[in-house]
Amino acid sequence: MKNSEVAKVFQDIADLLELKGENIFKIRAYQKAARAIEHYPRELKVMLDEGEDLQSIPGVGEAIAKKAAELITTGKLGYYENLKAEFPDGVTNLLAIPGIGPKTANKLASELRISSVDELERAINEGRVAKLFRLGEKTADNILYQIQALRRKDQRIPIGEALPIVEKILGALRSVPGMKNLTPAGSLRRFRETLGDIDLMGTADNPREVVDAFVTLPQVGQVLAQGSTKASAIVNGGLQVDLRLVEHDSFGSLLQYFTGNKQHNISLRERGRKQGLKLSEYGITDIATNKLEKFSTEEAFYHRLGLQYIPPELREAQGEIEMAEQGAIPKLVELCDIKGDLHTHTEWSDGHDTIEAVALTAKDIGYQYIAITDHSAGRGIAHGLGVERLREQTAEIKALNEHITGIHILSGVEVDIRADGSLDLPHEILSELDIVIAAVHSAMNQSEEKMTRRVINAIENPDVNIIAHPTCRLIGEREPVAIDLEAVFRAAAKYNKIMEINATPERLDLKDTHAFRAKDLGVKLSIGTDTHSITHLGFMRFGVGVARRAWCEPQHILNTLPLTELLAALNRQR
Repeated sequence: MKNSEVAKVFQDIADLLELKGENIFKIRAYQKAARAIEHYPRELKVMLDEGEDLQSIPGVGEAIAKKAAELITTGKLGYYENLKAEFPDGVTNLLAIPGIGPKTANKLASELRISSVDELERAINEGRVAKLFRLGEKTADNILYQIQALRRKDQRIPIGEALPIVEKILGALRSVPGMKNLTPAGSLRRFRETLGDIDLMGTADNPREVVDAFVTLPQVGQVLAQGSTKASAIVNGGLQVDLRLVEHDSFGSLLQYFTGNKQHNISLRERGRKQGLKLSEYGITDIATNKLEKFSTEEAFYHRLGLQYIPPELREAQGEIEMAEQGAIPKLVELCDIKGDLHTHTEWSDGHDTIEAVALTAKDIGYQYIAITDHSAGRGIAHGLGVERLREQTAEIKALNEHITGIHILSGVEVDIRADGSLDLPHEILSELDIVIAAVHSAMNQSEEKMTRRVINAIENPDVNIIAHPTCRLIGEREPVAIDLEAVFRAAAKYNKIMEINATPERLDLKDTHAFRAKDLGVKLSIGTDTHSITHLGFMRFGVGVARRAWCEPQHILNTLPLTELLAALNRQR
């Protein structure tokens, strides 16, 4: 079983225990374990196979570790099966719908014999849910809305496709007089790699004008709802975009409420309750006096709870609240920290622009350096570079460096790692370059053992600096190759090699949890755009988003180094 499947079982157990009215601490233990396992960068099955103790995972105690082992080794968990047997069929299916709590799920399952989302939708349309005691039409309509939203979320869109659409909407709305503080929230602000829908938050002197402008935008295909301060619509690409506006002095509360994931906000609310406070999108209410305190900034909101400000990318209920309580949230890497791009392609192989055009665009961005890393000939694409053409390119780079000021061009290559683990170019030419990136582009159906050995062979090669897009995935198009990343990371740490976060939106490889694990093992990371057009140099922000989700600070990223330090680091590697 995959980690995500194990986590789902433990979340179901937590929901069923809540339905039984079990001890809240027992429920929270299963919820915490579910989150920890879902986001853990190593597969539990591999850990068990290698004799590792699952209790080494933060949030997993002895009892839950034993249950996880039983689940993984047998495919079933007796405790879970017995617990499910105490309730009507389908309760756990209904609990997956936002807005349906344990009591409502039990009522729907036991009284209407509903066991699936499709059955529930049919019952709502037939009016049977509205007639159910204490639910009514408003609750039924809200559940139907959540079902429809859930189905749209199942068709998640890569962030690289969604962000340009959202930015056009933001640009149009920001031109409305009196519009202020307009900001995306939700998973887009947390920079998740795929998105289900978009939340936009803001304030306005005249909210109705902004809402009217929003629903009449050319990007809007269907208006789902419209009021005086909020609206919901389907826009280009099938994205649902929800707009919410509040008073200026409540913006921080609104943005905080709609940015963190569900469990982050639950944990914050629990913290608030212990302090006698109630948290909402409007602010923080003192329960004893019923006095509402508003917050114009998120920083003030978190400080009111005794917490350090938590960057949006970290609001995933992965220990960030405990770290914030200790004032231990690190200063995450920012786009402005990046001094250059270490993975680009030009017209010499499969890129569209000249070396000079790429270099001048990098200079305009403010970079100190740019690495030209065209493909080697073995990649199988037109114009891949062999030894002679690579030497010709190196000579051109040298000439360009003599007359272009303000940017230094590094000579490099993206050399193919062959199926047997050897490199597509010999040591004689690779040793002449400033930087060598190695990557897998073929024979992706190899066994995990062969693929792992293949990549480690490249890591052990003294000519190689960086391993590019290590899992070879294309989000929504191609699954990752079978590879033991733990072994790869340990080899990279041993041989002082760099693992790449590929910033191309359809790759984002390494992904956040993998980058987090590599960092923890002492592996240095680089962020490269894999540019094939000068417009792709802007992809760097996607890579930085992944690095921030992986809790990376500037010192963890190779290309935050200034030029002289970068060259020294590359030379030391080789």
